Amino acid sequence: MSAEATHTVAVLGATGCMGRQISAAFASRGARVLAVARRRVPEAQPPRGLPFLPLDIAACGGRELAEILAAERVGTVVNATLGWGETDEEMHRSNVRPVETIIDALRRLPRRTRLVQLGTIHEYGPLPEGVATDEDVEPCPRSPYARAKVIASRKVLDAVDTGDVDGVVLRLTNTIGPHPAMESFLGSLAHSMRRVDPAEGLDVTVAPARRDYVDVRDAVDAVVTAACGSCTEPLLNIGSGTAYDIRTLVRALADAAGLPPGSVRERVAEVNSRSTGADWIRVDIGRARRALGWRPRRTLADSMQAMWDSVR
Repeated sequence: MSAEATHTVAVLGATGCMGRQISAAFASRGARVLAVARRRVPEAQPPRGLPFLPLDIAACGGRELAEILAAERVGTVVNATLGWGETDEEMHRSNVRPVETIIDALRRLPRRTRLVQLGTIHEYGPLPEGVATDEDVEPCPRSPYARAKVIASRKVLDAVDTGDVDGVVLRLTNTIGPHPAMESFLGSLAHSMRRVDPAEGLDVTVAPARRDYVDVRDAVDAVVTAACGSCTEPLLNIGSGTAYDIRTLVRALADAAGLPPGSVRERVAEVNSRSTGADWIRVDIGRARRALGWRPRRTLADSMQAMWDSVR
């Protein structure tokens, strides 16, 4: 990690589920990390000892951000910000506006700075069952969240194409593993399992879907590798390459929790989530393997055990 050691890595959205683990990964490799987020979150602090900057990227301008990045000698920016809202306008402010600010800031810097933009597999929209989605599939997003994310990705890709930005977009599948987001289906389920009486069991509504889930630690490995700048591919899918039945994930988590067979009772029905409408997700990770020398290494059992242990 000699390249990272010579400059600062700014992780935007550093108190989020992905941002915390990305910050920790860079720091563990000897990089100086600047953790940036709108505010400190007591239960989601960046790793101890990292400098923290409270900043709302959506609210500041490119000039202001450029001055900060220059003063901190930032050579790599990882945009792990994630916003939510009820309307297209709210989604645009939370997910597109920060990218516009970042691109404007990077254009103002005296030296070239690497950008890693975290996108989402949901940018592609619903896909026919059995298809392994590669990067050549034209996005057709259906939800406000996915529409905002694909706009953000296109802005980065356009800036890369014109030579204004040295960057890469990583379209991530759903993640599993340690420190899950509480609002996620599996994160919420893990916390529910912590409170359940095994004798009473637990009723769970499960979507009738098969989706690609990658261990968050494998995803972070891809982010760190993509940040080094030697990868010339502007767009990469990051996932496990496997479409898991959601019931399989639930049962794997129950096994990690040590719950007896039958204590988690599944009811298959549609559920409201970011993945609504995406009943089949499996990505082709061949390009990431070739461009980064990366592949997912954790097994499903490893991921669920780490998730369970992290929600004690």
